[in-house]
Amino acid sequence: MSIRRKLPPFTALTAFEAAARLGSFTKAAKELGVTQAAISRQIHVLEEQFGFPLFLRLHRKVKLTEKAMALASAAQDAFDLLANSVAEISKGDHDPELTIAATVAFSHFWLLPKISEFSSQHPEINLRIITQDDMPNIESSDLDVAIRFGNGMWPDGQAELLFDDEIFPVCSPDFAERAGTIASPKDLLRYPLISNMADDPTWTGWGEWLAAFSVELPKKKPGLRCSLYTDAIYSALNGQGITLGWRHLVEDLLAQGRLVKLTDAALKTRNAYFAVVPKRRRQSEAAGSFLDWLTETVNPAASPASKEAQPKRSE
Repeated sequence: MSIRRKLPPFTALTAFEAAARLGSFTKAAKELGVTQAAISRQIHVLEEQFGFPLFLRLHRKVKLTEKAMALASAAQDAFDLLANSVAEISKGDHDPELTIAATVAFSHFWLLPKISEFSSQHPEINLRIITQDDMPNIESSDLDVAIRFGNGMWPDGQAELLFDDEIFPVCSPDFAERAGTIASPKDLLRYPLISNMADDPTWTGWGEWLAAFSVELPKKKPGLRCSLYTDAIYSALNGQGITLGWRHLVEDLLAQGRLVKLTDAALKTRNAYFAVVPKRRRQSEAAGSFLDWLTETVNPAASPASKEAQPKRSE
């Protein structure tokens, strides 16, 4: 018997996959451009063929039955693979495109200053960089790689560790000269502290940083409050006060002498930066090249060239 005879009707599988993914016959109908009744009929066709219900009909939503969960997972994998294959062959002979997502701070201070190195190594790859703090679902978008900060556990992607970080107070050289010696973290309270109002619970603010050194942040401490971390850094660059510098984000500014560390006190982050790629989608050659470049940039000692240059140990 041919495989086609073993498979349910493609139209019915399409309706089932959409309803399972969206959890709604109405939303599936809207996505596929048909009526809700048409979706219900196609689901009924499958249920008749299998001999058991695929969905529990609840108020304003539907829920997969236990038996249907395996079918839903297989259907989504199959449709994703088919869609990706169609996308690949549709590109023809055009140059490959790589879509990367990163937060505003990471993109501004780390990725964009370094990405020209990747472009010079791979001039055939067209880059598209999406900068936003609210990260989209990587499985349901056209992203190839997302740079995220967190614990590495995201259901929509497979994460590869880039680096953890440490946080310490920074300011402009002129402000540091005016401030004088900072003997302990408590001394920072004498000066304006620049903060940013991050919605991300993994982001460390002044309250948490000072608490790590047994210092309580006053409730009405004067200081500039910014909506974005980039604004806080630029405010510090312009002498507005002291802000928290994340080492990997401000290392270039420190090397250029535009920012200075005020104290050796530093707090290790609980989380880290990861490169995240889709789990179900086949990785493109361009994405693989970018991940290799990231690894070599973050850890030059691990690159093949560095390993070849290291002297061999005598046997």
